[in-house]
Amino acid sequence: MTADRPAALYGSDAPEDVQRTALTDGSVPVAVYGLGKLGLPVATVYAERTGNVVGVDVDPSVVSQVNGGDSPVAREPGLDEALAEQVARGRLRATTDASEAASAAALHVVVVPTPLADGGDSDGGPDSDTDPKPDLSHLDAVTEAIGDGLDPGDAVFVECTVPPGTCAERVRPRLAAESGLNPTQFGVAACPERVSSGRALDDVRGTHPRVVGGADDESTRVARLVYDTLVDSEVHPVADAATAAASKVFEGVYRDVNIALANELASQTADLGIDVREAIAAANTQPYCDLHDPGPGVGGHCIPWYPHFLMDRVEGTPLLSTARAVNDGMPDYTAERLREALAEEGVSLDGAEVLVLGLTYRADVAETRATPARPLVDALNAAGAAVVATDPFVAADEREAETFAAPVVPPADATSRDPDAVVVVTPHREFESLDWSAFDDPVVFDGRDALDDGTPHPTYTLGRGWE
Repeated sequence: MTADRPAALYGSDAPEDVQRTALTDGSVPVAVYGLGKLGLPVATVYAERTGNVVGVDVDPSVVSQVNGGDSPVAREPGLDEALAEQVARGRLRATTDASEAASAAALHVVVVPTPLADGGDSDGGPDSDTDPKPDLSHLDAVTEAIGDGLDPGDAVFVECTVPPGTCAERVRPRLAAESGLNPTQFGVAACPERVSSGRALDDVRGTHPRVVGGADDESTRVARLVYDTLVDSEVHPVADAATAAASKVFEGVYRDVNIALANELASQTADLGIDVREAIAAANTQPYCDLHDPGPGVGGHCIPWYPHFLMDRVEGTPLLSTARAVNDGMPDYTAERLREALAEEGVSLDGAEVLVLGLTYRADVAETRATPARPLVDALNAAGAAVVATDPFVAADEREAETFAAPVVPPADATSRDPDAVVVVTPHREFESLDWSAFDDPVVFDGRDALDDGTPHPTYTLGRGWE
């Protein structure tokens, strides 16, 4: 490296335009740790903009697929083509050896899972009967590997969601201890991803402003420089890493509380005697109102977990606790409304066959972490129902299907069943062509208001009532 073309950015006294050029011409090697649904799009965009990226993942099959130019992440628009191009051009490769990648990199980007533990359920989701806590073991393992290869001038960006204070109190000290470096010799910043599955590439490239905050001012400067180069949107620096991390947690908390409000309102449909969804849509015509949609529960690796990132750290969060209780209670609420709907037709839930449409937490996304479908299936089983489920993603993965307490059939086979009830949990696009007339005469419970054209069967829609 020449003196005016630095390999490392933290503490560099080179002009910022020189540092940007070093970043974009591949002179600053980048390692991205975690090649899952979020990490792989992040690694791909870094490869597009810098040309010198190694991705790290603990799963050898993921590494093999990536090195073959094949995306292990399904249904992510544009990712297959973008990944294949970057691998073919030699701008992106993958490895399972985090220490080797760390030794070669000057910029380290961490996008590993940060689920719940010590009270989480079997798939990492929250259990309302216990006290879930953030599980930062994946972050700790990656931090140790990075520390083993950390050099002066390196910068570490934590993109995964973490409790406020994690970067300064946990990541930076561990890096220093493992590397033997003084904390002033390397940078640490929280740069939380703001990505949704199904539009990940666009979001990484810059659908929303990017928030960055460092453990010190120089870390913030480097993070701002890098993301100014990486994304097309505004970069929004904040006071420190804790503030940046909190901003992402607050996003999830806002949505959890908002959805809980919508769910509580939806539960009053009968007592109010109105279509609550229509009232919500009317209320939202006022620009200061943005009520979310009710549903049979809140799932995924974000919204149901992030409130615990605050509740584990501070005391006195009754609103967050209440919102969690409301949303965690929606699967049981759904099962109870289904029991009542069947009773209206003279059918007992005990002994009835119930077909559950959708097991992933969100439509067209292959993710079952903390999905509300799991506790719903359990509640229906506990009520004596004979539950059968269908989901295109879960049916295609035998190991995943076995984690549910119900047989899982492909969508094409669903209409061969003769259920007493059908529950719409996750409206995948495959269900749009479902031949409802093939069923004899089930009660339909639409938890998502997804049946725009209705069905020829008695239908109860959450938040609307009978239709």
